[in-house]
Amino acid sequence: MLSYAIKRVMQLIVTMFGVVTLVFFAIRMIPGDPAAAMAGDNLSGAALEEFRQRLGLDAPLWQQYTDYIQSVARFDFGSTITTSLPIAGLMLKALPITLMVAGLTVLLSVLIAIPLGTLAAFLANKGKKKLDNAITWTAMVVDLMPAFWTALLLMLFLSLNLRLLPASGTVSLEDPMLMLKRIALPVLVLAISQVATLARITRTAVLEVLNEDYVRTARSLGMSEIAVVFRHALKNAMLPIITVVGLSFGNLLNGTVIVEFIFSIPGIGTLLVYGINSRDYPLVQNVILFYAFVFVAINFITDIIYKKVDPRVQF
Repeated sequence: MLSYAIKRVMQLIVTMFGVVTLVFFAIRMIPGDPAAAMAGDNLSGAALEEFRQRLGLDAPLWQQYTDYIQSVARFDFGSTITTSLPIAGLMLKALPITLMVAGLTVLLSVLIAIPLGTLAAFLANKGKKKLDNAITWTAMVVDLMPAFWTALLLMLFLSLNLRLLPASGTVSLEDPMLMLKRIALPVLVLAISQVATLARITRTAVLEVLNEDYVRTARSLGMSEIAVVFRHALKNAMLPIITVVGLSFGNLLNGTVIVEFIFSIPGIGTLLVYGINSRDYPLVQNVILFYAFVFVAINFITDIIYKKVDPRVQF
């Protein structure tokens, strides 16, 4: 286990080095002068050249790359172009809000989707196709709904018509109850698609093990169907479910970009949109790098959890 963890950490470092390299060159492959794009129509001539020097864009590409690698290794992400504020500080301020939205979304999705998917598998195993098909097709239709459309629909229904949940307002960690009420609608929007995906995966995984020998043995011993399905079938079908949950958390951080922007949530996604709109390339570059790191780290944690859930897994 320890040797595998060390090996995966080394792979993580190599992967992140490749991501840093890709992000660096992708930003600089954008057509045109990056300095002129960031400055817009505000600077020209000598002022633009001075701005280019301040960004280090006048140096050779290899030197820019070396300096960037060194700054990332020191966790020195520099400052934004538009506000001159430290990028690391802005990200640390926005990170708890994004993690709270993503974490609550995953929790809500798991609490709803896993029992729902297990129920669908049980119904299919018992030959009750109509109920199983109703759950499965509903999940597929919901999964196809775009997040922005769902957000606007729920905003219209729950906020404007019923006035149950706020669609805008101050977001502060100092008041937990107000914070939960404020992010409830974004969490609900994100959870809807996650529930649909996770429920379908759970159904497939549980259905595959319901005809295994140990399940038939548990039934022959007189165990209740609830105990057989949830204690035996679901437990042994958890590996693909864990994979989807881990990937869902990583994807949620990307999905929060649209939802945070729609609901004016000051998280990492809103920070990325602001950087794109203001052509603040250093900010965009480092936020993308953060998303990539989180996604790789979650995959690493998921692999480690495999062994804890199922000791039969061989690394």
